[in-house]
Formats: sequence, structure tokens, C-alpha cells
Amino acid sequence: MPNHPVQMTYKQAIDWLYGTQQFGIKLGLEQPRRLLRELRAYPATGVKVIHVAGTNGKGSTCAMIDAIARSCGLCSGLFTSPHLIDFRERIRVNGAEISEEKTVQYLTEIRELVASWEHHPTFFELTLALGMMHFKQQGCTLITLETGMGGRLDATTAVPADVAVITPVAMDHSQWLGETLAEIAAEKAGIMVAGKPVLSSAQTPEARDVLKKHAHDIGAPIRFITDPYTDSEISLAGPHQRYNASLAITAAEHAQLPVNAEIISDALAKVNWPGRFERCTAPDSPSEIILDAAHNAQAAEALTKTWLEQYPNDKAIMVFGAVEGKNTELVISILSRITAHIHLTPIDSPRSLSSDELARSIHAGIPHTIHTNIVDAIDSAYHQASDSPVLICGSIFLIGHIKAMLSQQNSRPSSQ
Repeated sequence: MPNHPVQMTYKQAIDWLYGTQQFGIKLGLEQPRRLLRELRAYPATGVKVIHVAGTNGKGSTCAMIDAIARSCGLCSGLFTSPHLIDFRERIRVNGAEISEEKTVQYLTEIRELVASWEHHPTFFELTLALGMMHFKQQGCTLITLETGMGGRLDATTAVPADVAVITPVAMDHSQWLGETLAEIAAEKAGIMVAGKPVLSSAQTPEARDVLKKHAHDIGAPIRFITDPYTDSEISLAGPHQRYNASLAITAAEHAQLPVNAEIISDALAKVNWPGRFERCTAPDSPSEIILDAAHNAQAAEALTKTWLEQYPNDKAIMVFGAVEGKNTELVISILSRITAHIHLTPIDSPRSLSSDELARSIHAGIPHTIHTNIVDAIDSAYHQASDSPVLICGSIFLIGHIKAMLSQQNSRPSSQ
């Protein structure tokens, strides 16, 4: 009789998956292609795939594409990363997270498959395989994939895309993607597919030139979407979201979704993307709380413009934490324009900057308080805020921690 793999509990399955983070980040397509092939998880014929890369706005753009697809009545799969609270946020069908039961079923199958492989797949590669298995089993007719990092060698690029989408390119993950904007743009350009349409946000001249050249070299028609969407209201705050909306709408059109003005208006009025100028309240604070995962200079500029649009007469009491490898000094400098006081805190991540390291990023003249943990930083900000809104921003790990606190959930962040 054939041996059947021992079925894990959900905790055992997630423990196993998280344990694979020890294999680190390994950019490359050979492993994910093998996984998808042997698991028969490639999309079926006729399923459309929209692949989104970029430095900022990827998640919001993916969420808008997914919302439009659902408003069209399609079965829509959405793959994003990282998660805020629960791992299952990364894999959704028609807005619903993958169930614990399905997660266990697919991870049991995957674990059995890779047990004998000489080179073990990474956490992200396994997560992609899990998502693609779920999308296929659920009969998704549109799949939206957000790259994890870069594009050219990101595991998501193993899935053939019908439309490539590139959001604004900026400096980030330089240790992996390059020390110049041109080098980073070249990595993002790697998601382009010969002969398939490419849609890009407005870019700096340096990034635009790289994207245009790569598209020309492989025969992929490229179009830069530079006008904002203004026809109806968008549930996501900020001027930048109107540009993301234009990009998402055009991507849906190029994927031949049956869109019209009513469908688009309905989708954008309902789209939800947590942790991006997300308003919430806490039972022990009278102040409004805004969560935003702005962790690089471009995102900080977008957050500043959004704040000035939403709160033109208020300065923020800010709580800020970050991981290493970011230009924290520049980010804080930009955000100081909308801030009355900054509370600095380390976060729950092995890559967290310490309170002292954060303090060195503060310019003279910006009032700040140093805390040794998140809870003390939040309590102090609440007490100081009175009528001022509290802005919690920086690392997505901080945003996830706070969302878990506010909703009284247990969070399990990952490093990948």
C-alpha cells in the first residue's frame, strides 16, 4: 500500500513553513518553477495573470485590481506579502483568506514533495506554491501576484504573466537589488514578458529609460500611466492612490476584464488595503489612530501629502520604528513636517533598529522620546495626544504588531 503523508495540525504546518526561513532569501526561478511543475500548480489555460512589481504602491494596486475583478464577477485570486497579523492574509480568493484546513492540506503535500530535494525551497517559494495550488483548486480566472522583492529573480516571476505592472521605482533593498535607481529598475523590469503588455506608473527619468529599453529589447509594448483617476471616490486615502487606481484600471482593461464605469466605481469605493493610512481607534485612547507602513523616502512623501490633505490643521503625535537597511534619517526628516512629537521604539523583528540607533536618525530640534518597547511608546503617545491624532508608522512589522494589539489577536510576523 502506498505511504500517505502524516497530516499535520495547522500549528505544525505553520511551524514547519516558518522553520524554512533558516534557508534565507535565495533569488532565482529554478526552484519555484520546479515546485509549480511538480505540484501541477501552474494556471490552467485561459486563466489571466497580472504581475505587479515596484517599490511603493504594489499592494494597493494589487488590491484595486482584485477589487475590480471581483466587481466584474470573476473568481479572483490575490497573492501579496508580507502579512500584517496572520500568514493566511497573503493568499485570498474573492477576498477570503485561505482556510487553515486548506493550508494544512497543501503544506502537507508540499512538505512530502520537497523532503528529498537537495536544495530546500525557501519560505517565500513555498508560500507561492501554496497560493498557486489554492488558486487552481478554487477555479480562479484572474490571479494577481505581488512580487516579494525585485522582479527578475523573484519567485512570482516563475508564473507566466499576461500583463506586467510596475509601480513607482525608488531606492530600497539595495543589498539585493542594486546601489542605483537604474540597477533597481532593471530588476523590476525583469517581470516583463516578451510580446505581453507592460504598464508603468510615472517614473524618474533614470528608471523610465531602463524600463523602456528593456521593453523594447524583448518586444513588450510599454505604456506609462501618468494621469490620476478622478471619476469617482476611492476608499483608500491619499493623492497617490488616484495614480495607483489609474494603473489598476488600465491593467484590468489589458487583461480583458469586462470593466465599465459602474464596475470601476463600485470596486474603488469598496477596496480595502490595511496598514496604508488606515484609521482606527483604541478603547483606552480618545485620539484617532492612523497606521501607515511608510518606511522609505518615497512612501514618507506620500504619507505626508495624505496627512496634509486629511488633517490640514493638525500635527501628529508619531510612533516610529524601523528595521535596518532603510534611510531612516531621511524618512524621519520628511515626516517631521507633519509631526509635533516623535516616539521612537524598537520593533518585534531581529532586524529592528534599537532605540539608540533610531535616536541618531533624529535631527536637532525635533522633539522626541525614546522607548525600549512598543507598549510603552504607544501608551506615552496616547497620553500626550489629547486631541491630536496618533500616527503609527515605519516598519510593516510595527503596523502588524499594533493591529494585533488593537484587535486583541495573536500575531506571528515572519522575516520574509
